[in-house]
Amino acid sequence: MSQAALDWSILWPAFIAGLLVTATHVPLGSQVLARGIVFIDLAIAQIAGLGVICADWLGFEPQGWGVQVSALTAAAAGALLLTWTEKHWPEVQEAVIGVTFILAASGALIVLASNPHGAEHLKDLLVGQILWVDPARLPVVAGASVLILLTWYALNARIGRIGFYLLFACAVTVSVQLVGLYLVFTTLIVPALATRRFTRGRVAAAYALSIAGYALGLVTSALTDWPSGPAIVWMMSVLAVFVFAAGPRPIPAR
Repeated sequence: MSQAALDWSILWPAFIAGLLVTATHVPLGSQVLARGIVFIDLAIAQIAGLGVICADWLGFEPQGWGVQVSALTAAAAGALLLTWTEKHWPEVQEAVIGVTFILAASGALIVLASNPHGAEHLKDLLVGQILWVDPARLPVVAGASVLILLTWYALNARIGRIGFYLLFACAVTVSVQLVGLYLVFTTLIVPALATRRFTRGRVAAAYALSIAGYALGLVTSALTDWPSGPAIVWMMSVLAVFVFAAGPRPIPAR
């Protein structure tokens, strides 16, 4: 097999994983930005990761249904908690989200303290291993992404606070195990931030930015031997600066 064919055999599952994460995170990201709860994805993703780590500590098979149930249960519990705090203490919701993230991250470190491979597990949770995505997982993730998108576009404004948080928890649970926490946050926030001034075509522009970021990041990683996750984060962020600069200008106040 040629080197080019070998590289493509590695890159195409990673790119499809990026497309699947983009599909659900672009519309949810604009809502996160509009609600002013930017760091909710970090908190819920970290809680889902804690669920994965606890399942591994309990001896469940990696990538098995036990791990998925544990991650989703943890993320849903975190989502419900943040729904309750948003209702009762909306003025400090961002602070509560931050504390929740720190508690989940610290809990993961405590559970991993006695694991000889703890540092590796923690790196996988944060940075992800998108370049080594198992192609057999992609159809399952694709099915979950379709269900999430159908639910979002069918209900949209009628989904309510609890529905939004739970749907968000499902999306993050799927994606954090696929690409890692850093890419989850980047895919949610960077396209939404770069296109926030768009009055028309915002969703299409955000999708295009995210897809281009994954493509350029993976190609850059392959050419330079940079770690793929951080390369995608940087490529998407650089593209976002150009998209924002070339986008509509704010109307001056009179």
